[in-house]
Amino acid sequence: MAESTMWWIVTGVLVAAELLSGTFYLLMLAIGTVAGALAAHLGASPTVQLTLGALVGGVAAALGYLVRRRRPGQPPARAERSVNLDVGEVVQVEHWQADGTALIRYRGAPWTAMLRPGAEARPGPQRVVELVGSRLLVEPV
Repeated sequence: MAESTMWWIVTGVLVAAELLSGTFYLLMLAIGTVAGALAAHLGASPTVQLTLGALVGGVAAALGYLVRRRRPGQPPARAERSVNLDVGEVVQVEHWQADGTALIRYRGAPWTAMLRPGAEARPGPQRVVELVGSRLLVEPV
């Protein structure tokens, strides 16, 4: 079997594994195996093929890591108005307890409200930004 065929088989296995696991890095390593396969097609020695494949795959994985690390994370689904209709509603907080929570009435029932980290704990209207379990995460309006 030709060396390039082995590289293409490894590429296919990595892509299939990436589809099953959902990791981005296996796809970057597959790019490295494509570079190894192209080097094999050009007649490079096995040492050059392995070196090129490892370098390209490693650099692609490192760049992917750096790009994903700099990008802000997606808000959780429970903070999306399309998923949770409570997000965006305004509630009234009479007073905050020492532990950073407040007992409020919302939709005719008692709820526990938690203050969003970094927000100022002051009584008054608060906007629901997320539902965390059975607690409302709020911030001042």
